[in-house]
Amino acid sequence: MKKILVACGTGIATSTVVAVKIKEICEKEGIDVIITPCKLTDVQSIVPDYDLLVTTGTFDVSEINVHIIPAISLLTGVGEEDTLNEIIKTLKEE
Repeated sequence: MKKILVACGTGIATSTVVAVKIKEICEKEGIDVIITPCKLTDVQSIVPDYDLLVTTGTFDVSEINVHIIPAISLLTGVGEEDTLNEIIKTLKEE
């Protein structure tokens, strides 16, 4: 089972929308995942327990040792398919 951390500004609405889209594509691809939404300010302390970080915001990633995928496209729809494909590819590689 893969663990995905989805980070946005407040850890509520935006990350939930992104998490639902990721969960749907993972189910379709047969990948078991646990998805946890969080605030960007909480990422540094909890990300080491995850396989992938998907974020709708920006922050200093110098101390993060997991794969990071920017996912603003999952909110705007522009480039959404490419982002979802990157998430699936990353999860299958790990």
